[in-house]
Amino acid sequence: MLNNDVFRRVRYALDLSDSKMVDIFKLAGEQFTVAQISQWLAREDDPGFEKCRNAQFSAFLNGLIVDLRGPREDSQPQIEQSLTNNMIFKKLRIALNLQTDDILEMMELTGFSLSRHELSSLFRKSSQRHYRECNDQTLRKFLKGMQLKYRPSIEEQPENG
Repeated sequence: MLNNDVFRRVRYALDLSDSKMVDIFKLAGEQFTVAQISQWLAREDDPGFEKCRNAQFSAFLNGLIVDLRGPREDSQPQIEQSLTNNMIFKKLRIALNLQTDDILEMMELTGFSLSRHELSSLFRKSSQRHYRECNDQTLRKFLKGMQLKYRPSIEEQPENG
């Protein structure tokens, strides 16, 4: 998946404003303007579209972790120059403080079933023999589950509370 797609989906699911996005980058030690962020959020066919590089997206995810979980006592997380779907999934899991059951529940909201074993294999080190690469479909379903959990539409909310 393109970083820009994930960036847009996370922003929408968590209902993040432009100023909040700028603040999240600051928490990771990066300075970006609303205009720069808007270029990353633009669709590929828009004239203002700019590809969000791995280092920029990694900074956003690190800032999101700091924003939602608080700063680490020991050090600032390192900004990765290379990102995989597994790393993106893991950073979102950390930021949102999700346990295995939470993730499985979110996946079920999208009609996508995943076993505990399959899920744990996505978060292992790549050198571990039970490691499994996170494909685009799995990441897309997780992001959709995030949206359904954190920003349900009006039709999906129960009546009278």
